[in-house]
Amino acid sequence: MEKDLFDNMDMREREREKKRVRRKIWKGVRPVLIVVLSLAIALGGVYVVGKKVYNKFFVPVDINDATPVEITIPQGYGASYIAKTLYEAGLINNKAVFKVYVDFMGKSSNLRHGTYILSKNMDISQMVDIICKGNPPRTTLKLTVTEGTSIIDIGLKLVSLGVLETPDEFYELCRTAEEFMDYPFIAAIKDDPKEARKFKLEGYLFPDTYEIYADSSPKEIINKMLVRFYDVFDTEYSERAEELGMSIDDVIKLASLIEREAKTADFEKVSAVFHNRLKADMRLDSDAPLRYIFDTNTLQFSEEMINSTSLYNTRVYKGLPLGPITNPGRAAIRAALYPNEEYLNVYYYFCLKDKETGETVFAKTYEEHLANLEKYRPGWTS
Repeated sequence: MEKDLFDNMDMREREREKKRVRRKIWKGVRPVLIVVLSLAIALGGVYVVGKKVYNKFFVPVDINDATPVEITIPQGYGASYIAKTLYEAGLINNKAVFKVYVDFMGKSSNLRHGTYILSKNMDISQMVDIICKGNPPRTTLKLTVTEGTSIIDIGLKLVSLGVLETPDEFYELCRTAEEFMDYPFIAAIKDDPKEARKFKLEGYLFPDTYEIYADSSPKEIINKMLVRFYDVFDTEYSERAEELGMSIDDVIKLASLIEREAKTADFEKVSAVFHNRLKADMRLDSDAPLRYIFDTNTLQFSEEMINSTSLYNTRVYKGLPLGPITNPGRAAIRAALYPNEEYLNVYYYFCLKDKETGETVFAKTYEEHLANLEKYRPGWTS
């Protein structure tokens, strides 16, 4: 009995000793754990804040928008001017962050003047690398594309300027448009499975005078012209097209017909006639698509040409042609959207009055139209 008592006392003493040792160890380890946990919490906070800052200021403005944006940095301008230019072009979210980045990376002195093609899906580091690389001096040329110029003629003009050796690559890019699907108005074009368009970009290479490099690639030139189209076909035009129940492609198809059928003074009147015929479910009966189909400028067509089964042929099929038949200018596009109000629901026919002046004569009825044809057709071949 006495032995058991001593054994129990020893056991309690050992337990007390173990507790004293554990308390001593905890006393030593506790400050270390506090420091470690504090550092972990602090680093976690830094990570969260850093991630938020990065996501807000350093990632691309719009990862899905690859639309080319051209910026020019004059000689002698530094990071502040470049930051302002990029910010105003919508390419960065914050000017100060851009300047801090180039200073921190030691690239302020490496930024070079020149003209650059950037996009909203680039982050700051990508844009800085491009601007630091710089553009060597390049010979520039003026490319003037007049209203109603076709893609075929634009290609030939580029060859005559010496920019391209052959128009083949230019034509292929325009035919498929596969390289330009980042433009929403190109991606929205609906293909007809029964017939492919001659050039999917026909109608969208906006007529204007462009300054291009003598060694520009076909893709660079096309991008410049598509960006110009994007600038012209603005929100007002998009909203007006929606009001009329037309897609952008419909508007450009109609504008291309107007561009080829009349002089500027008659654009809105011709537009009204086409709108009237579309509303009445009549064929447009325009000869302009025939000239596009057969690549000719004649005003006289054979029966075989008139009965062509191409979906461009508005003499056979109702509605708009398969695609635009030329690249219309601003006046024709506006006329397609805003037809002459006095001619709406009144005039359904027109024909060429004078081949030299391009003046157009209009008729309300088919009988009037036949009389006009009889009167003015002899002058078309003289």
